[in-house]
Amino acid sequence: MWTEWAIATKFLREGRTQSALILIGIGVGVAVIVFITALITGLQNNIIDRTLGTQPHIKLSAPDEVNRIFPPADNSVQLVLESKRAQRLRSINNWLQLVDVLDTLPTITAVSPVISGPAFARRGEALQSVVLIGINDERYQKILPVSEDIIAGVFDVGAGQAAIGKQLAIELGISVGDKLRLQTGQGGDSVLNIAGIFELGVREIDARYVYLDMSQAQSLLNLPGAATVIDMTVTDIFRADITATRIRRLTNQKVESWMESNAQLLNALQSQSLSTNMISVFVALSVALGIASVLSVSVVQRTREIGILRAIGIRRSQMLRVFLIQGALFGLFGSLLGAVSGCVLVWVFNTFGPRLFFIPVDPNLLLTATLLATLTGIISASIPARRAAHLDPVEAMRHV
Repeated sequence: MWTEWAIATKFLREGRTQSALILIGIGVGVAVIVFITALITGLQNNIIDRTLGTQPHIKLSAPDEVNRIFPPADNSVQLVLESKRAQRLRSINNWLQLVDVLDTLPTITAVSPVISGPAFARRGEALQSVVLIGINDERYQKILPVSEDIIAGVFDVGAGQAAIGKQLAIELGISVGDKLRLQTGQGGDSVLNIAGIFELGVREIDARYVYLDMSQAQSLLNLPGAATVIDMTVTDIFRADITATRIRRLTNQKVESWMESNAQLLNALQSQSLSTNMISVFVALSVALGIASVLSVSVVQRTREIGILRAIGIRRSQMLRVFLIQGALFGLFGSLLGAVSGCVLVWVFNTFGPRLFFIPVDPNLLLTATLLATLTGIISASIPARRAAHLDPVEAMRHV
């Protein structure tokens, strides 16, 4: 192997200009792959964080109520014009037992019962429709850490306390310490003290959500001891649909994952990943063609030298390995150059870019890019290597 290595490096040194150009070409290709992949990954992580930062991974609720249709009498035909039944606010049956069961599932990291329903928030002459979110503070903070998004006051939903969104506070002209009257269609009426104002960055939530204690919400909605939703988070967000299906079969309740409620977003993320893979494939193909063309030219230029080497005893397998080693060296050193360049591009983007999101650089990405470029170099060198190995020594030495 030492002989093949010495010949390969000698050929590369003799064609310094060609070697430098192909190394730069490979480096540019690998840098593009590293930067684009890191950019798309950072963008996707940012989108997912923003999306799942305001909603649980899985929601469990009571199944929809359906109309009961009695069968027709014997020897008769019944024509039915059915309208979908209006859904009333109701509790999940045996939700306490369900919470205990869900707590034991290994793929679930947090479980929080919630009671939510519509209401009106009134302050003076101002009136706004809102959504009451009655929570168990300790459990809910593991699902959505709203306390981290408080911009005024504190997140306190104890007795007589509530937290509202920034947009709702603006529309009602309310601040921390003010009183807010909540009225529901179930006859509930209560005056609460505003302990905190949050901003989750989603206008609909910031304009409508009112967080309060679970018992207060149960009283206002006239559902004592009830929970209308059970929120959950899972260990692997991209397997949330599988976990949701398992929970649905286990509980016979209505279960929906974030992947179902955000199907368009998920489709967009998958399209982004497909685009990134296509870019990587085409860049790798161009790198492979570049290496193959340079080594093919090298075979033509060194036909006489190859003939002399064959004549003095270099075997075909050795000559084959000479050009495979050249391809591997091109791929290895070009990919290392590209990996460093890609990291520099990422650093420039994170430091001097718009700073809308952070681009992470996964060490596995750099390792994968290096291995793939090296493998591509070996594969693309195989054709010119076979050609060099099958040159007839006598005919090759006659080549001028």
